[in-house]
Amino acid sequence: MATVSGPSGPVIRDPGQWATLSDCKKVLVVVHTLVYGQRLEDVFELLRSDLRIHVMFTMAPHAFNPRVLRYLEALDGQVLPWSKAVTTEFDLILAAGSQGLEQLHGPVLRVPHGAGHTKLSRPGDAPSRTVGGLGRNYLMWGDRVVPAAYALAHDDDLAQLSRTCPEALPIAEVVGDATYDRIARSLPLREDYRRALGLRDGEKLVLVSSTWGTGSSFNRMESLLPRLLTELDPVAGYRTALLLHPNVWSGHGGWQIRAWLRENGQGAVPLVTPEADWRPLLVGADFVLGDHGSVTLYASMCDVPIVMTRFPGQGVNPRSPATALASLAPALSPTHPLPRQLAYARDHYESRAYHGIADRISSEPGRFNRNMRKLLYRLLRIGEPAHEPSTRPLPLPEPLPTALVSGGDV
Repeated sequence: MATVSGPSGPVIRDPGQWATLSDCKKVLVVVHTLVYGQRLEDVFELLRSDLRIHVMFTMAPHAFNPRVLRYLEALDGQVLPWSKAVTTEFDLILAAGSQGLEQLHGPVLRVPHGAGHTKLSRPGDAPSRTVGGLGRNYLMWGDRVVPAAYALAHDDDLAQLSRTCPEALPIAEVVGDATYDRIARSLPLREDYRRALGLRDGEKLVLVSSTWGTGSSFNRMESLLPRLLTELDPVAGYRTALLLHPNVWSGHGGWQIRAWLRENGQGAVPLVTPEADWRPLLVGADFVLGDHGSVTLYASMCDVPIVMTRFPGQGVNPRSPATALASLAPALSPTHPLPRQLAYARDHYESRAYHGIADRISSEPGRFNRNMRKLLYRLLRIGEPAHEPSTRPLPLPEPLPTALVSGGDV
């Protein structure tokens, strides 16, 4: 919104009055955090080429949104300040979080911001702990269900919702999981991703993944990092990459993370930036060392041996596929050499058992785009484009970094 001086005081001009395409449906994408924005990309991309629709973005209040402005600048979309967003009427609002949605005007479509609804709410968030994203405190404001629609990935999520917030059942719909479909579409291209990452024949990529919070791998990185540096020798053909949840970066800052890793490790493990797409690395990996985060769960799709670095049972939904994965995958031992543990995980890998866990990520494999587009246009009250939406393979990644970058934040 622009403000200029006039004879009677400030004149406020709505940027929409200068639009070349008029009478478009107005869609607002609410980005609370970098993760939420990345999760929503596969949703608003379904609206990309429709000249009847104008997509705008806003940054909502959240503790982990320091990197959101950079993300929105890279998108080069029209960004509304939150103060403007809450006073504007929209035809559709897309969100992967709950904070502040009750202030917006228009039908809200909620999507999950991760796989499997794994984490439990914090003990003080409600009278009793509930599954993150599926409790009343995430979906209701007073006696009102805030979203007009809630797009879930699996039938199990619908069953969980019936226990934790039955008021939201009428607006819930199982559509599948976009990341599941993108990874599945990309698995046949594994060798292409490995070449793009710069992996040579025979090299073994060990992807180390950490979610955020005190139950994460990064919370114990002082013991794991030296082992990655000393036991996974590049001469023996190992390449490592460290993938930290963007909330870790937002909570501590890139300079501090690099400083900690250099000091504690007395060296450098290649560190994947939070803006990078982690999914091609997962497709190209030979081993995954992970915790209860979504990345480890998606690894169950990829025929890649998994070693659990940490699993905080009391903070995890006991009915989630992540809990089932922790019961199946071998756990990291503090005393045995890492190469032997990786070999053990490879030798005892049972593809069918892991695929059974992966099946719990999506009840609509390969059908997310079809189902989600149908839901989007139903809410917009216009007809869908006259073509089938396609699921694109993941883009080729940048080559793996060779060391931590010196200096400030990425």
